[in-house]
Amino acid sequence: MSKSCGKVQSRRELFAAILRYVTLGTLGAIGGSVFTKRRRLAQNGICINNGICRGCGIFEECSLPQALSAKQLQKAEDRGQRTEDRRQRTEDREQKTEHRGQTLISDF
Repeated sequence: MSKSCGKVQSRRELFAAILRYVTLGTLGAIGGSVFTKRRRLAQNGICINNGICRGCGIFEECSLPQALSAKQLQKAEDRGQRTEDRRQRTEDREQKTEHRGQTLISDF
């Protein structure tokens, strides 16, 4: 047994602590390398998500041709949905107006 910072530590505790910190460091290094690799590949123009743009973590910042095409399609779909919503509201308004008109005529 040895004294370290006022604590008595057994050999088993020492090896457990070493293993714990080595494992923590290894996991941190692997996570950091994966993160930097993804960013580096994206900056070099290589798709990191096998062409599946909408589920990608960097879709908003991506400037690859596939992503730009997906962004255009998404904007068109959004505009189409808004147009469809507007058309539906107009039809609903017209139906309500017709119904009111029929109610007024039948009251006479």
